[in-house]
Amino acid sequence: MQNIIDRFISYVTVDTESNPNSETTPSTEKQWDLANKLVEELKAIGMQDVTIDDKAYIMATLPSNVAHEVPTIGFVSHFDTSPDFCGANVKPQIISNYDGKDIILNAEQNIILSPDYFKDLLQYKGQTLITTDGTTLLGADDKAGITEIVTAMEFLINNPEIKHGKIRIGFTPDEEIGRGAHFFDVEKFGAQWAYTMDGSQIGELEYENFNAAGAKITFKGKSVHPGYAKGKMINSMLVANTFISELPTDEVPERTKGYQGFYHIHHLSGSIEESVLELIIRDHNLKKFEKRKEKIQKIARKINKKFAKQFGEDIVVAEIKDQYYNMKEKVLPVKHIVDIAEKAMKELKIKPIIKPIRGGTDGSQLSYMGLPCPNIFAGGHNFHGKYEYVPVESMQKAVEVIIKIAELTALPNFGLEEPKSKTKKRK
Repeated sequence: MQNIIDRFISYVTVDTESNPNSETTPSTEKQWDLANKLVEELKAIGMQDVTIDDKAYIMATLPSNVAHEVPTIGFVSHFDTSPDFCGANVKPQIISNYDGKDIILNAEQNIILSPDYFKDLLQYKGQTLITTDGTTLLGADDKAGITEIVTAMEFLINNPEIKHGKIRIGFTPDEEIGRGAHFFDVEKFGAQWAYTMDGSQIGELEYENFNAAGAKITFKGKSVHPGYAKGKMINSMLVANTFISELPTDEVPERTKGYQGFYHIHHLSGSIEESVLELIIRDHNLKKFEKRKEKIQKIARKINKKFAKQFGEDIVVAEIKDQYYNMKEKVLPVKHIVDIAEKAMKELKIKPIIKPIRGGTDGSQLSYMGLPCPNIFAGGHNFHGKYEYVPVESMQKAVEVIIKIAELTALPNFGLEEPKSKTKKRK
């Protein structure tokens, strides 16, 4: 497993934080550092048709080694890291033979990764964990996925006795800010279906995700000397507070799970004259998703009506933009691609955990662009923060799943049982 550790650390120590306020692709110049490194590495291990375009999208090919016709499949991951937490100067720590107790990430700042709070830790007792030093995120989302794909391709190249069809791989920028698939050339990629290696704990297999939108709400105000403000001042920050109070208090990330949707306020800034609130809207159910968006507009209209006479124009302006949709609609018609991944896991003695993604991946957008793309575990936990960690054994298993999927795809009927024919019973 040392090759996995070395490769992963070589990726996470390169800062690739994306920037939602940038209009370029990639959104940060530093993403090119890892992108260019990956191109050279793919060439070095023997991948063919290695390309990188002017927006840092990387594609490469592992040719088929069988004579019969096999569908071209793909594996996709992203190399940017979340802007929610610092991704610069990552200093990974390796915890060998984890003993199931507290892990001191940073003694000086008293930052502890504890199984009392993060109970998933206990399932990795005896394994090798890679953690942060408590001052940055780790970047397993999704450099673990990239590590796994590159390692699997290298293994297949070095072991040609394992039979497989043509495999395409793709690495994208800016997934963390919702733009990872925006300039992905599906036609150039040329796969019939693909898998994103962007899930969390071992066994995860997902083909349902949120419908997603982002909202920017601007609140206007009137600044007047506070000593003479009665009946004149309108404090935009208090108007924003009124708006927030109208949102359902239980429909937030920290109080929802499974298929439950939510509103999530992630930025709020303001002054008396103007305040800006940014939030995301999420729901698996399309009808409920549309109702959530209408709720935002309904609250805005209510507040505007209240202040219409005093302010003279709309005091609240709500801008809502859809980000991505639930991939389930596009994956169900080709459900065998999920069945192949499930069979691969079972053959490797991995218990599949099939559940909805409480988020999104490049795969959700790619599915609507004509490339059905379920999501498979990459192994990490506690993404986007200082408590992020990944078990090396989980990354190794993800590598094995990729290899097994490649093998199964080259078998008749993908190694799946033929559907039982339905016969009418005689009366």
